[in-house]
This record gives sequence, structure tokens and C-alpha cells, in this order.
Amino acid sequence: MNPTQADSMQGLTLWKVFWGGEIRPAAVFRGTDKVYDPGMASPSAVDVAAFILAGGKSTRMGVDKAFIDYGGRTLLARALDLARSVTPDVRIVGSQQKFAAFAPVVEDIFCNCGPLGGIHAALRSSPAELNIMLAVDMPFLSWALLQYLISQARNAPEAAVIVPRSDERRQPLCAIYRSEFADKAESALRAGHNRIDRLFDEVRTRVIEPQDLAGGGFSPAIFRNLNTPEDMKADKRRA
Repeated sequence: MNPTQADSMQGLTLWKVFWGGEIRPAAVFRGTDKVYDPGMASPSAVDVAAFILAGGKSTRMGVDKAFIDYGGRTLLARALDLARSVTPDVRIVGSQQKFAAFAPVVEDIFCNCGPLGGIHAALRSSPAELNIMLAVDMPFLSWALLQYLISQARNAPEAAVIVPRSDERRQPLCAIYRSEFADKAESALRAGHNRIDRLFDEVRTRVIEPQDLAGGGFSPAIFRNLNTPEDMKADKRRA
């Protein structure tokens, strides 16, 4: 029997299990009712690849967001650690020169086309069935959420995209894509259309609604990103 421990956070109890020398979430409870249980989910899924989208210009932040210190670690280090907790196949989408020291790098095929260009390049490079796309500036995402998305993807094999919706917006930079989405992305990029969410209506998309996320114990705040120095200051005030 693996030793366990429990932490309390905003009315939730997060049970953790010591797994392979690391502490991993095992189940989440509110009071005595289980909210979400990853069960026996593999700690490292070989049919999953994860991509950290770090190619943005960080114009509003003024400095490269990937290397901003947040709680003693850079946003890039946090994102890499999170991605590696669910799969050994983790890559950075961005500049080879800038990021090669940290992980394998995928560079855009269609340059200066925003996140859709990064997603397209990632999918073209990936041998995996399920591809997690994560923005580098979302430090509040969790292992439990990624496992939840993976389980939703496996239960919807017909879906090209599995994307959560929070605060009335879909979250395309914390979503799972199958390789077939690359064809739609390439057609859009060649036509000069760079919006990701407009393509969701052209493929089979599994949208995870806010009530489903809430039922799993996930707060909308988990999708918060850090775009500006003001965002950083506001987050410190909240903390």
C-alpha cells in the first residue's frame, strides 16, 4: 500500500499518493463526496505528447514570459514539469536557439501566425494520438486537470479536439488535439485565417462545459494566464 497524505484547498481535500518517488494527486474530495478520481491513470502515458507553446512575442509583458520567475521557478520550468508528469514526450514550440537547452523544440512552419501556427507545427511533428497543447503563461493548471482531459479524450475517440470552456470562452491553449486537426489548421493558415476557435465548428469537437469542470472539482481560476506586469501584481495581491 502506498503511503498517502491529504491537503486542504478552498474546501477541497486533495489526496496524494507517493508514486515512483513523486507525490501525485490520487483523488479529490469535497467534504466526504468524491468529485474527481483519476483512478489508476498511468503516471506516464505513451500515447500522449505534450507541447508547451512558448513562441509568443510577449509584447504586453515587456519581457519573454517563458523566463519570468513565478514562485521561485520560471513559467517555462513549471509548464515543463507539469507536462512531464503525464507523458515522457514533451516538446517546446518556439525558437530552437532560445529553448533547445530545456527540451526538444518544434519551430513553426507558418511563421508569425500566432498560436494556431504553433499547434499546426506541433501536430505535424507528433507521432502521438493525443496531443496536449499548453500555453507557457498558465501556471495554475494541474496534473489532475490534464488527467481529466486525457480521460475525456479517450472516451471521445471521434473528437478531433477536446477543449474546456470556462467563463463563456473555450480554452484552446489548454486542450487536446488529434493529428487530423492539422489539416484544417493548415488550410486556414494558407488562407490567412489564424483564429483557432473558428475551426472548432469545422471538426468534431468535444467541449467540456463549466458544469462538467465544476463537477470534477476544477475552478475557472485554473485557466488564468499571466499576460502583463499588472496580471503578475494582481496575482501576488490574491496570494
